[in-house]
Amino acid sequence: MHFDDRLATVLRLRAAGERAAKTQFRQLLDLLGERPQAGDPALKAAAYLRLIALAEVIPVAERAAIVGENGWRFRNPELVRWFGEAHPTIAGAALYRAQLTGEEWAELIPRLPIRARGFLRHRRDLPDAAMQVLDRLGVADRALPMPARSMREPLATSEDDVPTAPDPIAPLVLRPAPEEIAAEAPEQTGAIAETETPKKSLQQPAAPSKAAPPVGNSGGKSEDIRALVERIETFRKARSASQDDEAPTLPMAGLDEIAPRKPLAAFNFGTGSEGRIDWAEPEIAPMVVGIDLAQQREADRPGEDFATAFANRQPVRGVALSLRGAEAIEGDWIVDAAPRFTRGEGRFFGYVGRFRRAVAPVDDRAQRGADRLRQLLHELRTPVNAMQGYAEVIQQQVFGPTPHEYRALAASIAGDSARILAGFDELDRLARLETGALDLDPGESDFVAIVRGQIAQLQTVLGPRVARFEARIADRAAPLALARHEAEMLGWRILATLAGATGAGETVPLSLSLADEQVALRIDLPAQLAGSEDIFASDIRSAGSTLSSGIFGAGFSLRLARAEARAAGGELAREDNVLVLSLPLLTGAEALPSPADAPDRAAG
Repeated sequence: MHFDDRLATVLRLRAAGERAAKTQFRQLLDLLGERPQAGDPALKAAAYLRLIALAEVIPVAERAAIVGENGWRFRNPELVRWFGEAHPTIAGAALYRAQLTGEEWAELIPRLPIRARGFLRHRRDLPDAAMQVLDRLGVADRALPMPARSMREPLATSEDDVPTAPDPIAPLVLRPAPEEIAAEAPEQTGAIAETETPKKSLQQPAAPSKAAPPVGNSGGKSEDIRALVERIETFRKARSASQDDEAPTLPMAGLDEIAPRKPLAAFNFGTGSEGRIDWAEPEIAPMVVGIDLAQQREADRPGEDFATAFANRQPVRGVALSLRGAEAIEGDWIVDAAPRFTRGEGRFFGYVGRFRRAVAPVDDRAQRGADRLRQLLHELRTPVNAMQGYAEVIQQQVFGPTPHEYRALAASIAGDSARILAGFDELDRLARLETGALDLDPGESDFVAIVRGQIAQLQTVLGPRVARFEARIADRAAPLALARHEAEMLGWRILATLAGATGAGETVPLSLSLADEQVALRIDLPAQLAGSEDIFASDIRSAGSTLSSGIFGAGFSLRLARAEARAAGGELAREDNVLVLSLPLLTGAEALPSPADAPDRAAG
């Protein structure tokens, strides 16, 4: 069972009596006292609200006793801070029990109320980081340290030094004479000498006939004064040792050395019956108290705002809301809150809840559109695959002899189905590339060699139309960080599309060069494409040719090639009437010489 499941289980139970309330109080402390974990913020906020409700049933003394018990873990800085603002008795018990790391104490102590910081001065098990923060804030133990020799140690060394037994009515108190006090410590104990002059008091033996204490007791009195003086001096030295000079440390000195506070991520709040915030966490209250939540409406989501829920007295779950004001609260928030009603009359008297920072919105419209397209393609592939399968069954006469006419029709249907499926694959590839859901396969390939080979193939197709590529290609290799089949697909998509748009007798200049760790392929646009305003538009189609640019036309093929180039870290763009493909070279690879007998060398 996970943390959230246990917390939800406890919150589902209702405490019917005081004993049940104490049990649930202990359960919530045990769960919230663990180190902070990922979970539902609304669930944690509900747990703190339940603690507030249980506090109305359990007296302060009993709550402090529960908090001080050793049977639960207390390692959550958020819970420590929450208890630090509670009743002093409860705050003291909590701060005695909390077990945090040095970094957590260093961040938490400056945010505690000054009164709560004082409870920590009596702890001797705090980490060094926490003690350093307490020292900078001027929080220290004001109790005098004990001297090396205890004042309660017997001073008598012989029978003559043993004092007469005191009257059982009152304890014996040794009181030095004024002249002895002045002789031992005239500066530190002058006031004590005047106050402690022997008087007729119940602390002296009542019988007048008793003999005075032996003379040996004067040494004991001197030892008592000396011990007191040493104790005061020890305290002064211990205090001054931690300071640069004798001047007292200012209460807020050293705060500039403390690490800056983390950005505000969430805070609790409460509203009155009119919808204005009338309570919030102490450090946030000056910035938010008075904000009217009843007027907070979202124009783009009517009916899902705080104002609508407030008017209907409904709970608020995950409602977006924007705050304006101090820098700490400026921005978009998510609100979870619940209405409050009086127990006796059921009268509405406001909301209590929690603000939490909204995650920065991500524009995923393109992603959603691509997902819908891929879902549509998946649904279309099913019937097309079925048609292709049945056509192949007929064409291959799997179920028996079939007339040749039907076999020819079946073969045509199978071919058309294959072209449709290829178009679907291109659509799916474009959608995934443009949304970043697909990466090209890594590897190593020589783009110069690939372009040489593809141009040689296309020249044989363009030759009968007296058209050709006028190529100027670099003499050295152009290694790319792409698998060979990826580089071949990219090059062929561009070259075949432009070759299909080339008219009869047209010559298309082409150059492939290497510079600045990039390879650049520059091709003049054929006349048919040069007149188009946007060559990447889906309505751009090439004239009838033996070279097909795909079932969606030349514009779609070039757009797909651009997406592939960008996925490879390059770009495909139009510069006037020139199409430029730029790709980054594979760094650290040695350039190899290109073949010298390429067919296009003579043509260039």
